[in-house]
Amino acid sequence: MDKTPIAINGTNGHVEQSSVLYRQLRQPPPKVVRSKGHYLYTDDGLEIFDASGGAAVCAIGHGHDRVKKAIAAQLDEIEYVYSLFFTTSAAERLSTLLTESTGGQMSRVFIVSSGTEAVEAALKMARQYFTELPQPQKQRTRFIARKQSYHGNTLGSLAVGSHPARRALYEPMLSANVSHVSPCYPYRESNGEDDETYVARLAQELEDEFQRVGPDTVCAFIAETMSGATLGCVPPVPGYLKAMKAVCERHGALFILDEVMAGMGRTGTLHAWEQEGVVPDLQTIAKGLGAGYTSIGALLVNQRVVAVLNQGTGAFMHSQTYQGNPLACAAAYEVQRTIQDENLLANVREMGKYLGELLKKRLSDHPHIGDIRGRGLFWAMELVKNKETKEPFGAKEQLAWNMHLAGLEHGICMIPGNGTVDGVVGDHIIVAPAYNITAQDIDLIVERTEKALRSRLG
Repeated sequence: MDKTPIAINGTNGHVEQSSVLYRQLRQPPPKVVRSKGHYLYTDDGLEIFDASGGAAVCAIGHGHDRVKKAIAAQLDEIEYVYSLFFTTSAAERLSTLLTESTGGQMSRVFIVSSGTEAVEAALKMARQYFTELPQPQKQRTRFIARKQSYHGNTLGSLAVGSHPARRALYEPMLSANVSHVSPCYPYRESNGEDDETYVARLAQELEDEFQRVGPDTVCAFIAETMSGATLGCVPPVPGYLKAMKAVCERHGALFILDEVMAGMGRTGTLHAWEQEGVVPDLQTIAKGLGAGYTSIGALLVNQRVVAVLNQGTGAFMHSQTYQGNPLACAAAYEVQRTIQDENLLANVREMGKYLGELLKKRLSDHPHIGDIRGRGLFWAMELVKNKETKEPFGAKEQLAWNMHLAGLEHGICMIPGNGTVDGVVGDHIIVAPAYNITAQDIDLIVERTEKALRSRLG
């Protein structure tokens, strides 16, 4: 039995023993005691600008009165029902809002409690779709995903992801029916090609993978519409997603877009795919959906997939206890109405443009900043040991995490990312602030980011 106490500093310097299983058992994180707007306040007096939005979650900042009132009102109506037995007005309102936001192209919504659960549901839905066709294709059991991707931490979602550090311990338990192709990562992998040539090469690689595993065995290709935490905010090259979808359509496979991190307004449109001229067959969303006020995620299902199920068993063979939780739905609905009513998507586009320009102006000449990339309010800086050769820092240096700690010292919270280059080495840091930030807030973000960077890398 482990008898080692874990001590944390409580209020007034009182030392408490924690029962929380921290990510690092012997390294308790700072304790936040209050939040408001864009700021977090710790028990030892720190005021931290939340430029990470948690993990790109807090879309409208902390403590928004409108959302708190909506949660309280829902408590007066109904706090929980089991979705197998009942539906609620809260779930119906949110689902209608989401389907209408796609022009009805995604016609049904399956509401869960996290992005990982949404990805699990997408994989199951893809498999069931092929068993429900008028001429079932039960041999379709495989998925093709991308290297340096992340889709969640359950065994199914971890299998389609490609984050070696998170997969390593569980590799023997992960499904063998997943293979991975190259990411869309022009900074390191375009080989000087123009966009059209690069896209054609990636599409051919996907085609070759279909042929290698057998085109009629593949359920779906799954990709983040815009790469998130593992690769670091890489927007798709123009035409890339269209080309990948075309390969899927040629072989009758489904096209799944994971927008858990990049969706719900983060990149400047409610759905990131709106900027790419494609519509997915299945789409996952989460973080910006509830903006941190609730644990919620969802699977959006294209009308053509729904039609197959309607003509088949008429049921999705998957459910979860907290599916369609009314409190979560009420909070998420109010978050989305707030984004609409306050015209925050326009602000994401305007302030995102300013954020990108200012980061490049202040930091692009730094000898250890290899690339600055992003879209909307979702920007990353890739850190390199040598700017000319793009040589990364060693994994043991834990540079991204140390940059995160340096940020806290300078009053800013950023998202650290590692394994950028090949899943093992490579570092980046992400800023993903709330959609209602101002130009003055961005000035502060860039100023503190620069101070943190220079404190570690000169």
